[in-house]
Amino acid sequence: MESKQYRLAKRMRWAARVIGLLAAGFLLTMLIGAAIAEVLTEISEPITIEGILLGILGAIALAGCIVSWWRKRLAGILLILTAVGLGIHIGICAGHNHFLVWSMLGFPYIVAGGLLLTSWRLSRKTP
Repeated sequence: MESKQYRLAKRMRWAARVIGLLAAGFLLTMLIGAAIAEVLTEISEPITIEGILLGILGAIALAGCIVSWWRKRLAGILLILTAVGLGIHIGICAGHNHFLVWSMLGFPYIVAGGLLLTSWRLSRKTP
């Protein structure tokens, strides 16, 4: 028979996976759409460091979501680092409304990472 603590940890893991995958899917879809728009409009600007950093952060977020199936602690740390990285990137590169932009892009990773770390901690205490 499963304890209440184990069921809570299991639900937290699932919620974190869904939130993380939705946020990573949104970020990667946005990046792919921006890249396609640049190709179609034939803008001859070189690839910027900001775009590369966003791509790397998106890859780290996706890796965190994938790793969450096996290693909850590592996945939680990766997702929180993604949120922090997005916050720094937005603070440096974005024009206006930094908190609003971060709340749409970075906050879901904080929530998912926090849920995974809490779930990991609860599952360690399960007898």
